[in-house]
Amino acid sequence: MTGVRVRVAEPAEYPAVARLTIAAYEADGQLKGGNGYETVLADVATRAATGEVLVAVDEADDVLLGTVTFLLPGTPFAEVCGPGEAEFRMLAVDPAAQGRGVGVALVEACVTRARELGSSAVVICVRAGMAAPAQRLYRRTGFVRLPERDWSPLPDVDLLALRLPLNP
Repeated sequence: MTGVRVRVAEPAEYPAVARLTIAAYEADGQLKGGNGYETVLADVATRAATGEVLVAVDEADDVLLGTVTFLLPGTPFAEVCGPGEAEFRMLAVDPAAQGRGVGVALVEACVTRARELGSSAVVICVRAGMAAPAQRLYRRTGFVRLPERDWSPLPDVDLLALRLPLNP
């Protein structure tokens, strides 16, 4: 995508990644109820130690626009991926950068990484009732519902599983 580049986050960027992620989740209404998820979102170093924290930056000035965490089965933050699958979580786009294709670039980077690793599919969970733009993004990129993997980590937090099969 022109104007947006996705790369691995550098440790010096972790505080900015944490702030952006929390701001995006707050803007989306996903942090209501005070369940402590902000602490998980802010702990970028732990996610980076067990997965790959990717960032989308503006090609012109390297300004941080968005982030996502890419995971493999058996890693601490992986929730629904099974053997041979990859997963991504905590996709967040700076509210000021929404509508620029940042989310698509991050999803595409995760799909590319999964293919590089020989994964058979990419899976994700989205919160039930999640904002329509996010749902459209996943539908547009080919993800389909996987209701048998839906789950609820907390009362009133229902997560819907989605899967994108990857062709060999």
